[in-house]
Amino acid sequence: MRGKKLYLKFYSLKFFLFIFISFLLIPSLYPQPIERYFDKVSIDDIKKQTHLVIFYPSPGTLRALLSLQENSFINLKDIIVVGIFHIWEKTRYNESLRFLKEQNLTNFRFHCIETEVSPEDLFKKNAWSQEFENIFRKSHGMIFFGGPDIPPVIYGEKTSLLTQIDDPWRHYLELSALFHLLGGYQDESFKPFLASRPKYPILGICLGGQSMNVATGGSLTQDISWEIYGQKTIEDLIALGETAWHTNPFYHLNPDSKNKFFPYELHPIKLFPDGLFCRELGFKPEERPRVLSAHHQQVKKAGKGFKVIATSLDGRVNEAFEHELFPHVLALQFHPEFPILWDKGALFRFRPEDKELRSPRDILEISSPSMEFHQRLWTWFMNKLKGRY
Repeated sequence: MRGKKLYLKFYSLKFFLFIFISFLLIPSLYPQPIERYFDKVSIDDIKKQTHLVIFYPSPGTLRALLSLQENSFINLKDIIVVGIFHIWEKTRYNESLRFLKEQNLTNFRFHCIETEVSPEDLFKKNAWSQEFENIFRKSHGMIFFGGPDIPPVIYGEKTSLLTQIDDPWRHYLELSALFHLLGGYQDESFKPFLASRPKYPILGICLGGQSMNVATGGSLTQDISWEIYGQKTIEDLIALGETAWHTNPFYHLNPDSKNKFFPYELHPIKLFPDGLFCRELGFKPEERPRVLSAHHQQVKKAGKGFKVIATSLDGRVNEAFEHELFPHVLALQFHPEFPILWDKGALFRFRPEDKELRSPRDILEISSPSMEFHQRLWTWFMNKLKGRY
């Protein structure tokens, strides 16, 4: 009997230790802020201060926004920025929370979504619909940032061996949100939220732009090098010349730090005369601003309401889209937000023949109107965000 009591005490202690250790590990197992900001604020509160919604509020996204502010492209000091995410996303957003505390930034908040929605129900009224409507009503604009490949099954295609699916719950949330905002071919009877506020600004960057397209019923080229240029090796792609490059191929051949190759590509784009860049930002169709490119996919079939307004120089890769019904909805395939663009101390080789290291900013500054292009792009979005239509 005494032995049995000792046995029970031992396992009771083990059980207690297990519960205690599990409690300590909960923050790392479920690394997400639990704040639901939009549940606490009223429409009257929203009228007093501009609210910008960002999907994917990772530490990298937050650093990008702060870098834009430090370099005078945007000013967020009088704006509440609210990061939206699903609790099952892979990104550990508690690291974002820690970063904001370190920076002593109190105007950044979070809104965590926990409800589950089936992939089959993304493009219809679903368990997120009321959530999305509340966020839309209580905000003044949105940005959707870059990220991994969208599961092709969502736009009705088989998955290429070159497609990498990394974080499906992020895609589910963002695609469904954009369908609710913009509508799509999936259900043309659905009334999009922007029908009630057509001048509401939305900016999609790289994956964000692709998500806009898929959410409205469009499709994607799963790999540019293979599907558009017919190349299966980096060496063969290099032989085609710079026009076909949308990341730096030399970095992929020589990724070690000793070579110092720039991991992205800075390439010029061709602007359409009737597009937003020429029509509203004041650029001429013959001007060729350079942009930072970091993608292997692109918009193939355009989604409902979208038209192309910029391409690669050879016209084979789509670089930007605008919405024909909602004038302040802009989808970009390139990255105008990367902090590396503005850092003069970030020095790289861009080509094997480079004898000196250069910064991306140096290249933008000597490639007019590249710096002006980025400045006017962000000024345009911020003016729309603040209601200066």
